[in-house]
Amino acid sequence: LVRMQFLQILSRKPGKLEMLFQIPFCQKQFPYTCLATSACVYSKKKKVNGYEQVDQEKYKNLVYSVTSFKTSAQTPETIFEEDNLLYGPPDKHRPPVKAGTKPPKNWVPLINPNKRIPPLNSDSNLPRKITLQKTKMPSVTHILQQTLSPQQVFYLERWKQKMIVELGKDGFEKYTKNLFLQGELFHSALESIFLSEEMAVKEKSEDGVISGYLSSVEHVLEDISEVQALESGVHHETLQYLGLVDCVAKYRGQLCVIDWKTSEKPKPFLQNTYDNPLQVAAYIGAINHDANYDFQVRCGLIVVAYKNGSPAHSHFMDPDLCSQYWNKWLLRLEEYTDRN
Repeated sequence: LVRMQFLQILSRKPGKLEMLFQIPFCQKQFPYTCLATSACVYSKKKKVNGYEQVDQEKYKNLVYSVTSFKTSAQTPETIFEEDNLLYGPPDKHRPPVKAGTKPPKNWVPLINPNKRIPPLNSDSNLPRKITLQKTKMPSVTHILQQTLSPQQVFYLERWKQKMIVELGKDGFEKYTKNLFLQGELFHSALESIFLSEEMAVKEKSEDGVISGYLSSVEHVLEDISEVQALESGVHHETLQYLGLVDCVAKYRGQLCVIDWKTSEKPKPFLQNTYDNPLQVAAYIGAINHDANYDFQVRCGLIVVAYKNGSPAHSHFMDPDLCSQYWNKWLLRLEEYTDRN
């Protein structure tokens, strides 16, 4: 405190403060203290405000929303508005409405209430194999292909172009032919199994082309019994469409329309099978409204077999799930009818 008062007295007299800070004086009077002063001049540059460069008129609403709220007040609607303001209207179409979100205009029940089921005839043990009649009615496969969503078409085309790049155009055609041939041989071998034609199955399995597929479905075949139809034509008398059913049999005690599929990639979930559940539902509805079949089906089964022999994935469709896909199928059928 005494030192501070001494400095204040000296500072009142001109020239005295400078003498105080001379080195000899400091060392004599304050041997343990050394004081220094410095002066720095800062030239502060004016910060540029980025908002001043923004077109205020064009982005008025966006700037206001950003500067007016301490916490975010954005909602999905305001985000879309800001995107539209910044980038203009979107080029892409809105995603299509998911099938099944609206009821079909021309709803027909999956189960035919007017169909009479006769008593079981023990004399007929052979599965039905009705020839598919060639008429002007569209097939289930054709209807589904003609009503693919834009997203499905995009991915299908991208896969096709990728395969053409890898295999060439001729190689891709050969590849698809081989897939179709393997599928035919696989279905033929299964038909022979269900008809107890052991020699035919042995010859086909020794060929090696489908041996992996047959090994893949061995555990599924153990749960199948009482085959009612094989590679049999069906048509819906009311809705006027037709198809070819792979198999109708009991799976773990439930009568099902069974669809056999081959794949090189695993399909462990039902959604991996794309439109196959709609196909199965369409066949179930057709059988239930087809006079050639004296029974009705309420369940479905999709079996995906693998060429490398790994265990097939079986996807069971209970009555509730079949009803859901039946409604989706009716919407696709309506879409096809409207286009044509």
